[in-house]
Amino acid sequence: VQLVESGGGLVQAGGSLRLSCAASGSTFSINTMGWYRQAPGKQRELVATITTGGGITNYADSVKGRFTISRDNAKNTMYLQMNSLKPEDAAVYYCRGVSTAYGMDYWGKGTLVTVSS
Repeated sequence: VQLVESGGGLVQAGGSLRLSCAASGSTFSINTMGWYRQAPGKQRELVATITTGGGITNYADSVKGRFTISRDNAKNTMYLQMNSLKPEDAAVYYCRGVSTAYGMDYWGKGTLVTVSS
C-alpha cells in the first residue's frame, strides 16, 4: 500500500486548506485511516481518524469543530478539511492506514502546512 498526501501549503491564520491522501495498492485490507501531524520539536500526534467501513470518525480535542475528516472509498482517497486554521496547526501532516487483519501500518511521507499569524 502506498499513501500520498497533497494539499499542504501556506495559509494565513483563519484560513482553510484541504488535504488529500491517495491510497494505492492492496487498499482493501485497510480498515482505519487517519491524519497525524508533527510540529518541529514535538511528537507526532493524532489529528483525526475514520473507519473505511462505517465512516466512524474521531478527532483530537484541539481540532474539533474546525477540521473534518472524510473518505471516498471509490477513489481510495481520504480528505482533511481544515478551517479556522491557527498558527499552532502548522506541522507536517501525515496520512496513515491501518490493517488490523493483516497487522500492517502504512504511512505517507507527509505534506507541510504553514500558518502565518
